[in-house]
Amino acid sequence: MNRTIKKVAVLGSGVMGSRIACHFANIGVQVLLLDIAPKELLPDEEKKGLKLDAPAVKNRIVNAALQAAIVANPSPLYRKADANRIKTGNFDDNLKEIAGCDWTIEVVIERLDIKKSLYERVEQFRKPGTLITSNTSGIPIHLLAEGRSEDFKQHFAGTHFFNPPRYLKLLEIIPTPDTKPEVLSFLQHYGDLYLGKTVVLAKDTPGFIANRVGVFALLDAMQTMQKLGLTVEETDKLTGPVIGHAKSATLRTSDVVGLDTTINVANGLAQGLPNDEAKDVFVLPDFVKKMGESKWLGDKTGQGFYKKVKGEGGKSEIHALDLSTMEYKPSQKVKFATLEMTKTIEKLADRFKVLVAGKDKAGEFYRLSFGSLFAYVSNRIPEISDELFKLDDALRAGFGWEMGPFETWDALGVQAGLDLAKAAGRTPAPWVEEMLAAGHTTFYKVTEAGVRQFYDIASKSYQSVPGVENFIILDNLRASGKVLWKNSGASVIDLGDGILNVEFHSKMNSLGTDVIQGLLKGVEMAEAGYRGLVVGNDGPNFSAGANLGLVYMQALDQDFDELNMMIQQFQQAMMRMRYSSIPVVGTPHGLTLGGGCELNLHCDRVVAAAESYIGLVEFGVGLIPGGGGTKEMTLRTAAKYEDGEPEFNLLRNTYMTISTAKVSTSAAEAFDLGFLRRGDEVVVNSNRVIAQAKAAALDMADAGYTQPVPKTNVKVHGKGALAMFKTGVYAMQQGNYISTHDQLIADKLAYVMCGGDLSSPTEVSEQYLLDLEREAFLSLCGERKTLERIQSILTTGKPLRN
Repeated sequence: MNRTIKKVAVLGSGVMGSRIACHFANIGVQVLLLDIAPKELLPDEEKKGLKLDAPAVKNRIVNAALQAAIVANPSPLYRKADANRIKTGNFDDNLKEIAGCDWTIEVVIERLDIKKSLYERVEQFRKPGTLITSNTSGIPIHLLAEGRSEDFKQHFAGTHFFNPPRYLKLLEIIPTPDTKPEVLSFLQHYGDLYLGKTVVLAKDTPGFIANRVGVFALLDAMQTMQKLGLTVEETDKLTGPVIGHAKSATLRTSDVVGLDTTINVANGLAQGLPNDEAKDVFVLPDFVKKMGESKWLGDKTGQGFYKKVKGEGGKSEIHALDLSTMEYKPSQKVKFATLEMTKTIEKLADRFKVLVAGKDKAGEFYRLSFGSLFAYVSNRIPEISDELFKLDDALRAGFGWEMGPFETWDALGVQAGLDLAKAAGRTPAPWVEEMLAAGHTTFYKVTEAGVRQFYDIASKSYQSVPGVENFIILDNLRASGKVLWKNSGASVIDLGDGILNVEFHSKMNSLGTDVIQGLLKGVEMAEAGYRGLVVGNDGPNFSAGANLGLVYMQALDQDFDELNMMIQQFQQAMMRMRYSSIPVVGTPHGLTLGGGCELNLHCDRVVAAAESYIGLVEFGVGLIPGGGGTKEMTLRTAAKYEDGEPEFNLLRNTYMTISTAKVSTSAAEAFDLGFLRRGDEVVVNSNRVIAQAKAAALDMADAGYTQPVPKTNVKVHGKGALAMFKTGVYAMQQGNYISTHDQLIADKLAYVMCGGDLSSPTEVSEQYLLDLEREAFLSLCGERKTLERIQSILTTGKPLRN
């Protein structure tokens, strides 16, 4: 369809509406955010003599909601300034303005009568042919469309965003029988490419896909917990990261979301699913009912499954609810023998067989919960979806599961999963045994060409997963034999069309000797017979930085020659990438910190995921960036000196960015901080980053990429700027704003960025700055307080202030 979205109207400014508006503003769309006008004055408004028809009063609800969103943490906005794209108003005065909007999204209270009444008013002003959708999570979409005009029905669908819309990737699209196919195609395309969503086409059934299965899993975990006599803490330990779910697991998540939400959704599903074979699961346990009656709803009421209390000395403590007494007690650490056995198993898929084989309560919990889940999802096809991959996509994107239910089942083995389901007293759908009988032993497989396929129940054959043609999934390439070289920390993978990729697979993708070797190997191989190189991975984070453990051990042993060599190798690897004969493209996403940031600073171009948290954080552990980061940020600042702003101001801004260890809250903010620059790209859908990076590398190669040469004319300011920085730092220390150790680090950073104590502004080479940077880094490694900070990070995950 020849359709563009320039302006969107969002009707309803509650938590979801205001944040949906913010996310459209993030991607550059103009937004009209509307809500009801108040029917009564507030006391403050009465004192000011305002009337109900005053604009400040009529827009009070919508303005307050938007302001709450703007100051929320985590922010729904990439940049605070993006809120300027949102215009607020009320239904009485401004509903007519939807005539100028390309898409109207309704996000008002979950009541059919209120929504339908609003639609009657919308039809008076909506321009025919424009999109009209509802964000409802529970009301049948076909009921919402009843009584509307033919054009309204043809352009109407459910667009179910998940909260928070910026961060949770799922967007469920739910059509009615009248929705035009081209409207559905457009919504799926737009949601993927522009909103950055995993778009799942769902049937118009209660809870759609994600909530139907996700709430089942949550309630089943509660019932299994009760059956086995597990504590709140034990249940969350069993249902968190160890099985690839969020750290907040099951019950803590319920506290965050609100137990009232869980209760309402569960009751709605129970009423709407009288024929569900597992309807017993949707009956709320007695302890949940009692918590609801007592208003123990979680964070919003101050207590739920957990409660924060003041302990001895006023220190905050977390107490957990004892379900046997319904009283709170200090939260206990949890240990299970089964979980201990998985601590050394890095790959999630390899843990499941160990978990279900456990001989303790943990093993019993997993056998029951996985068995119930497998049976349940098998019976949801074709009720809620015709294809099994949609259930996996929905649970991964909407509930943050690392692996969906059918992917988990595959990891255990299909026959083993069937046995678990039957042992749990559940009956799987017949198609699973029919699939096995036909010789198909997995739900998914990867072809030799690296294409992922799923078992299609209707055709009884494997079909390619649609919608991922524009993605490059490294796991699929790895499975199809595209790995050309590998060591313990990195792999070189052939992306095709003459482009290679260096992938990290160290813990947290930290940069150590093996990863540096992989980077150098990737450049060498690409220069020998390929057209370009991408540095990217499919993990949740690009890289958490350098291997601090290695730095700590060498510094502790005072092995400074070895440490010097290691830092020098890191610097040389960065310069090798920057000045290679082929284009190199970085792909930051998630945490891109320290050495991970330095690596991207040295790429020819960067294709960043919108959700990239980029920063040079070395100051927090008592160091300065030592892998070329200080040099590169100084060089980039010097390149701006002709832009008109005073040079010292520009240098000071960069200095503050590094010395305060600033981390961007989005890729957009990374431009403001100088970690990204003109020519770098931002991709909203992180699944598209590596494919777009490959395209960028090809573009540079096709344009006739020429090997650059190291710069020898970087302007530094010497003693003049150094004195300015030192004076400021000294004043900060004297005012007790920073410690004497912070002062030392800040002075070292200033020394490097000013080019040392040169008598006047001078042009120096990159290597000159690299040498200063390395010397400063090594000298700080010899400081006892630096070692204490690194040790604190390694043992507690938190920096020590000293």
